[in-house]
Amino acid sequence: MKLIVGLGNPGAEYALNRHNIGFILIDALNESFDGGPFRSEKKALISRLNIEGESVLLAKPQTYMNLSGGPTQALMQYYKIPTEDLLVLHDDLDTEFGCYRFQKNRGAGGNNGIKDIHAKLGTQDYARLKIGIGRPNGKQAPSDYVLKNFDDKQQDLLQDHLLNDLEDAVVAFVKKGYTYAGNHHNKRST
Repeated sequence: MKLIVGLGNPGAEYALNRHNIGFILIDALNESFDGGPFRSEKKALISRLNIEGESVLLAKPQTYMNLSGGPTQALMQYYKIPTEDLLVLHDDLDTEFGCYRFQKNRGAGGNNGIKDIHAKLGTQDYARLKIGIGRPNGKQAPSDYVLKNFDDKQQDLLQDHLLNDLEDAVVAFVKKGYTYAGNHHNKRST
């Protein structure tokens, strides 16, 4: 079984925030692969589904972004999921909007949710799909920027094709693993 953890903040007020791209992608995957309703388990909302013959557990930690490690670790322990079968989906300020890349065994890059997962798992050696949200223009603080909604143009791009591309990247990880997904599904420029 693969565990796909999307990072974000719970609550309707955060639903379309840039910081919630992990949740947004988890919801899209759940809908595309008929995962059914989410249920609460280990301080996360989870859904089990089948992606082209592979058993997958989708998770959205409900502890807020900065404390994502606890639910991730608890699910891995309960379902006996090794780190090589974990994929974490999260936003990345240092990647242009519309771009994304797989990464493994690297620092948190300022993302407090990733810092917490590193700390709880005791390793950075797991797969991540870093989804670009870009940096703010002007004097807006990054902490404020990530908690703002995607603008209308970005929301249109998400719905028109970016979510489909991201779903394809996740399916590649599920079916063929980290190395294949990273070699064939990174998008470095728009």
